[in-house]
Amino acid sequence: MTLTALMDALRDSPAFQHKQDIAPMLRDLEAAHGAVPVGDDCAVLADGDGYLLFAIEGFLNGFVARDPDFAGYCGVMVNVSDIYAMGGRPTAVVDALWSAGADQADAIMAGLRRAAGKYQVPVVGGHSNAHNDRAQLSVAIIGRAKRLLTSFDARPGDHLMVACDLRGAYRPAAPGEPDSHNWDASSDAPGERLRGDLELLPLIAERGLCRAAKDISMASFVGTTLMLLECSGVGGHLALNALPRPADVSLARWLSTFPSYGFVLAVPEAHRDAVTGLFRQRDLAIAEVGRVHPGHRLTLSLEEEAGLFWDLGRTPFIGAPALQSAIQPEPGAHHARSAF
Repeated sequence: MTLTALMDALRDSPAFQHKQDIAPMLRDLEAAHGAVPVGDDCAVLADGDGYLLFAIEGFLNGFVARDPDFAGYCGVMVNVSDIYAMGGRPTAVVDALWSAGADQADAIMAGLRRAAGKYQVPVVGGHSNAHNDRAQLSVAIIGRAKRLLTSFDARPGDHLMVACDLRGAYRPAAPGEPDSHNWDASSDAPGERLRGDLELLPLIAERGLCRAAKDISMASFVGTTLMLLECSGVGGHLALNALPRPADVSLARWLSTFPSYGFVLAVPEAHRDAVTGLFRQRDLAIAEVGRVHPGHRLTLSLEEEAGLFWDLGRTPFIGAPALQSAIQPEPGAHHARSAF
């Protein structure tokens, strides 16, 4: 595919459209609560000697009905990733589960329990109803951070880096879909390895090697980078051919992939080699894929082609306002950030 065709496909994808649905909700929150920075992987409260992190994920009904065990597994997996993406460590999760009977609920809970064991994050409570007309699932998590990685701290000159785990495979496609978008490098991996891989994020934060990072979401590599730039009030460039990806996966498919382990980081020049070395020591793929620039435009390149993908100055993506003051308050100061 040409660069133009790839960019058009991304802009028209359901994942990008779903992210743009966030903007009206953010306006409602701002009207109700004032100018609260939004757009991070977790909400944050500064208290005592660190930060309390909150996050929540809800799952599409069709996904839960089609693969209830893996939906339950993802309830823990994706929440854990959000906590680590902000330089934190997870503490516990709770779930809200509706089902059409006990068998459906049992399958969802089996996945939740399996992931909770692998990631060593207990399910400590929640809400359930086995008399609904369909299966529905939401899972919330809390965690703590000593030092934050945020979506609001990318600065011009930073190197955009993508880290992901290529030791996986795609989940089976849903009926009627040509391809799956879920790259699973978690469910068959040993828990000790999974936890050690995630521990790199708080380690990087606490060593001061990076200020800004974001968990790769359903909007995949380009959409996640766009959200990071929007929150930070900057622009950037992304070289698509530099993205780490499996040798047998086409670029077009990879650009719509949701990886079980994947992060975009904005790394200062002085710490680029150190960050690269930490991921490679654990056999994780990491590559420099672009730079952060002043302004509000994200450009993409593919081989010799280059083009404007999005101008945030003209068209917001999730509508997140850039911060006008320092993002990390002193521990003990009350500060909240909403998460999406």
